[in-house]
Amino acid sequence: MPIPETLERFIALVEADAHAEAVEAFYAPDAAVHENQSPPRIGRDTAIAREHAIHAKARAMRSHCVRPALVQGDHVAIRWVFEFEWLDGTATRMEEVAWQRWEGERLVAETFFYDPAQRTPR
Repeated sequence: MPIPETLERFIALVEADAHAEAVEAFYAPDAAVHENQSPPRIGRDTAIAREHAIHAKARAMRSHCVRPALVQGDHVAIRWVFEFEWLDGTATRMEEVAWQRWEGERLVAETFFYDPAQRTPR
């Protein structure tokens, strides 16, 4: 279970739009990341590469944790709102819930739950 200060540092990095840095600092090397019911992406390096790829397509990104983050033992639930301004001038607003499992101070599994229709830029 992450201590409260660890979880706050994680959330602060994401809210600072330092997503890759948050993954590097807090994910376990073999972490598994799922989006809805898709197959998992395995490994911290894979997750970091994905974050860099998303940021490369965006002119701007804003991330906001809708409080409170919920902690029960090794499980954490965080409600996020992400706003993207893409290089092509379109925008996307996504709201999702991240369901996380931590082992000590490392995130080992995460599933994002969201409506895929939100991914369509407007």
